[in-house]
Amino acid sequence: QVQLVESGGGLVQAGGSLRLSCAASGRTFRSYAMGWFRQAPGKERVFVAAINWSGGSTYYADSVKGRFTISRDNAKNTVYLQMNSLKPEDTAVYSCAASPLTYYSTYYNDRNYDYWGQGTQVTVSS
Repeated sequence: QVQLVESGGGLVQAGGSLRLSCAASGRTFRSYAMGWFRQAPGKERVFVAAINWSGGSTYYADSVKGRFTISRDNAKNTVYLQMNSLKPEDTAVYSCAASPLTYYSTYYNDRNYDYWGQGTQVTVSS
């Protein structure tokens, strides 16, 4: 089992920045790709970003490319999502997830993630 806990959400003005953290428990953290997803009220959960087990490859939704950066520190069992130039449409609950798969195309689909955190609220005001 893998337990994930997100933190770092909050209320910011448009154009501001936040850094989300996802702390993972489990001695096999290095074996998992990690992803960030978000879900706005009344909408489906969508892919935001993913990073492979080593941190050498990253993947982003077009809507956040150039603004968000995903990274991981395996020594700290932590994954980060640096969010810059935030927009009101970024408002959502952000969740991190762990996937045992290694084929990059699987990272875009939330059905390929086995473990999920509880989520952290990000609200961006106009």
